[in-house]
Formats: sequence, structure tokens, C-alpha cells
Amino acid sequence: MKYLCYIVFLAIVIAQNYNDRLGVEAVPNDGFVTRNGLQFILNGKPFYANGFNAYWLTYEATDPTARYKITNAFQDAISHGLTIARTWGFHDGAIYRALQTSPGIYDEQTFQGLDFVIAEAKRLGIKMIMPLVNNWSDYGGRKQYVAWAQSRGEKVSSDDDFYTNSLTKQFYMNHVKTMMNRVNTFTKVAYKDEPAIMAWQLMNEPQCKSDPSGKTLTAWISEMAPYVKSLDPNHLLSTGHEGFYGDSSPQRKTFLNPPAANIVGADFIANHNIDAIDFASAHCAADLWFQKLDQKSRLDFSRKWLQGHIDDAQNILKKPLILAEFGVGTDTPSYTLANRDAVFTATYNIFYLSARKGGSGAGALFWDLISDGMSNDPSAILLRDNSSTVKIISEASKRLGSIGGK
Repeated sequence: MKYLCYIVFLAIVIAQNYNDRLGVEAVPNDGFVTRNGLQFILNGKPFYANGFNAYWLTYEATDPTARYKITNAFQDAISHGLTIARTWGFHDGAIYRALQTSPGIYDEQTFQGLDFVIAEAKRLGIKMIMPLVNNWSDYGGRKQYVAWAQSRGEKVSSDDDFYTNSLTKQFYMNHVKTMMNRVNTFTKVAYKDEPAIMAWQLMNEPQCKSDPSGKTLTAWISEMAPYVKSLDPNHLLSTGHEGFYGDSSPQRKTFLNPPAANIVGADFIANHNIDAIDFASAHCAADLWFQKLDQKSRLDFSRKWLQGHIDDAQNILKKPLILAEFGVGTDTPSYTLANRDAVFTATYNIFYLSARKGGSGAGALFWDLISDGMSNDPSAILLRDNSSTVKIISEASKRLGSIGGK
């Protein structure tokens, strides 16, 4: 009898470990995140939440033996009060572990990697935000779409032709349709019906330098946002914007933009002031935008940048704002851990003060979270190292999550 009980116990443990590792038995934990005016709503309550970027999730999950990295990262995030993960919903071209290897052709093993990521997020209570293409050539991006169009005989040359060429736009819409209709091999739920997905972003950091006015980008968003919504009315949608101001906000453009931002063809107000866009997106990278400035000047800029976007999201756009990327790289001139901590503290405080008043500041996602055994990039944060920054992240996230939240 003891032997039989031991066998039963062992079988239960093995099964539990298997499910924990693969996320097969994902338990529905809550509903869709929606929006009511300035606030996100989850389970009938205001939803304010901090999170993280982990662009590598699908890449690593494509290898089943590496999936523990995703599980560990998510478990660490939850234990530190983080509940939103932002990761790529793209990987285009004839490159290693690509998702879309050519227009409309997908690698099933890579897609199952993304399936796993979503299933684990669902099981552990993480909400996902996913951009659908990259502005940059990393992971394919607009450049790859234009190259595909060239190979079909289209007379395109600039990456900016992505926004206006009929074939590149069709390629993009086909990818959107594939993503929305994908049925997760673990949960058996279509992506468009999956509550673990909080939102889509049209693009990561959209720019169009051939039209500095921002009108080309606004026209593309005005076309693509309703298309996404027509396929998937369940999920929130944003732009993936860095937050650069354009011609619709001449004072902000003059006094708040980093100088190089005035030629990138983005317009924070016009690009978000579209009905099908549910919330505003911005990034803050003062350490990259102002490498010649001292730490105090960069921090002063960040405070003004963040408060300006919160104010404009609240008073002009009347939509929530997610700071979708922020951080400090160890390769920043005169970097110190104290400087990084100051940036994280200031960022979280600004968003908390907005949220506490029921304002538009809904949360901030740091760049970027890594898991055990991964090589560090300059901005990488491993939550298990218990650094002073990690303690700031944990305290700030739990404090923000206590407003309304789960």
C-alpha cells in the first residue's frame, strides 16, 4: 500500500511539474482589460499596473528546453508586483527562428513558442502587450516588408514606402489577420479571444522621416487601427509610439522634443487622436537622447517629458497612457547604480501620483527583463539579483497595483 501511494504521489508530482513547465493547463484568471475614459478596467475595477519588456520571449520559447526561462521570468515578475509584459509579435524574414519567414508563411515551431509565452502568461496572471511589426530592421521590420515587395516587382526603395505601398500594406494586414486568428496550441483559444493579451500595438516605435509633418504616419494609423479592430474588437489597441511631438503641438515640439525627434515624422497627439486607438504610448530614453548631458539634466528632462505626456493624454487625448519603455543602460556616460535608481524612482513616482488621482498615468514598463542564464545587455535587469533597483521596482509596482487593481 505504501508503495502504491508513493507511485500515485510521484505521478501527481510529475504531472504537476509538467504542467507548470509547459503551461498546458492554463487557468483563466480574469477577463479582458478594457478602457473607461482615462482608466483601464479589469474585473470591474480600475487597473493600474507596472510591467516590463522582454522582447526575447518567443525567441527563447521556440526551443522547448529553454522554456523554463519564460516561466522563471514571469514568476519573478509576479513576485515583485509586475503584471504586464511587452514582447514582440513579429520576427520577419529569412533569419534564425523567424516567425514569418516570407509573406504569409509562418514557422510553426516559432509560433508554438509564442503560444507557450501566452499560455504561461495566462497561467501566472500576466497581461501581454504586443507590437505587430518593428520600425527598425531588427527582427525584420519595415525594411523586410519593403524588400518582400521589391521581390514581387514593386517599385519601392525607401523603408517609408511601407506606409503607402499597397502591397506592403496588404502584407501587414495579412500578418495582423494571421495573428488575430491564430489558435493557441496550448490553450486552444484564438489570440483574438484571449484575455491574457491586454493590447496590440501597431508598430514598435513608428517613424516616417520622409514626411516630418507626421501626416503620412497619421494616415497609416487611421487606416490600420480600424482594420485591427474589425478583426479583434476584444482587445485594446495603441500605436507603439515613442511620444515625439509633431506639427499638431508646435510648443511641445519646440520645447519638449529631443532635437533629433523633430525630423522623424511622428506626432504624439495626431497619431493617438484616432477613435480606434484606445490608449497613448510613449517611451523615455533620456540616457540615449542626451548622452552629452549630465545626469541631473537628463533626469530633469525625463520628469518634464513624462509629466507632459500624462497631462496631454489626460487633457487632450482623454485616454490612458502607458510608458511602454524606460530604463538606463550601464553604457550611459557616467553611469552609476544610484543614477539608475533615481530614474526608476522618479518615473514610478510620477505615474503613481497620476494614478492616485484617477489620472491617465496607468503604468510603466522598464526595459528590459532577463531570465537566469541569459547574457546581459546594458539595460538588462535580473529580478533575482535583489539590487537596489529591483527593490524600487517591487515597492513601486505593489504600490501602484494597490490602486483599484486585482
